Amino acid sequence: MSEIINIGYGGLAAAYILLIIPFAIILYRKVPIFGRTMIAVVRMTVQLLFVGFYLQVVFHLNNPWLNLAWLVVMVGVADATIIRGCRMRVRQFIWPLFLALLAGTAVPVLFFVGPILRRPMLLDAQYVIPIGGMILGNCLRADIIGLKSFYDSIRDRKKAYLQSLAHGANLSEAVRPYFRDAIEASLAPTIASMTTIGLVALPGMMTGVILGGSEPVTAIQYQIAIMIAIFCGTAITVYLAILLSLKSSFDAAGVLDSDAFV
Repeated sequence: MSEIINIGYGGLAAAYILLIIPFAIILYRKVPIFGRTMIAVVRMTVQLLFVGFYLQVVFHLNNPWLNLAWLVVMVGVADATIIRGCRMRVRQFIWPLFLALLAGTAVPVLFFVGPILRRPMLLDAQYVIPIGGMILGNCLRADIIGLKSFYDSIRDRKKAYLQSLAHGANLSEAVRPYFRDAIEASLAPTIASMTTIGLVALPGMMTGVILGGSEPVTAIQYQIAIMIAIFCGTAITVYLAILLSLKSSFDAAGVLDSDAFV
C-alpha cells in the first residue's frame, strides 16, 4: 500500500476554504454562534500548531521522563476541564479527579504499549502520547457525564436521598443507586460506539492506520485494541472519580455539601 500523502500548507489552506460552507449557513440563518465558532477555529489552529512543533521535539528526544511529563500535563488540563464543566470547586475536587484520570489513562496505555504492542520501552513517545490522548479524551467526556449525572441526580432527588439517610443508610449505601446510574450513563456512549463501529463509521484509529499505509486487517486489530483500552480507561476513571470525590462533596452526616459546587 502507498505511503500517507503529505497535505502541505496548500492542502491545509484548501481545508480552511471548506469552512465557508458552515459559516455561510450560520450567517444566513443568523445562528448566534459565529463569534464562538471563529474563536474555536483559531484556538484549534494555535493549539495544534503548538502541540505539533512540541511533539516533534518530544518524538525526536523520546525521553521517558519527558514523555511522562507531557502525559501529566495532559491529565492536568483534562482535570481542570472536568472541574469547570461540572461547576465544581477546584480546591475540593482537583486531586481526586486528577488521580482518577491518571489511573484511568495509565493502566490501559501501559497495557496497550506493553503486552499488546510488545514495545521494549513502555513510555515510547510514538505510542504513549497519541494513544494516551485518545484514551484521555474519552475519559474526560465520560467523567463529565458521570459526575454530572451522579451529583445532579442526588440534588434532583434530594428528598429520597435524605430519607435513605434518615432510615439508617450510611453514605456508601445511600449513594449506591446514583453511583450505578452515573456509571451506566457515562459508559453508554462508548458501548454504543462499540456496537455500531465499522458499520456506521470508520473510527479515527482505523482510518489513521489505513492512511499510514497499513493493511485494513492491521487497522482493524489496532481499532479493536484501542476501543477495549478506551472502555477500560473510562470505566476506571468514572468509578474512581465518583468514589474519590465523595469525601470532598459530602459532610460527616452524608449530606451533599452545596459549597463544593459553584
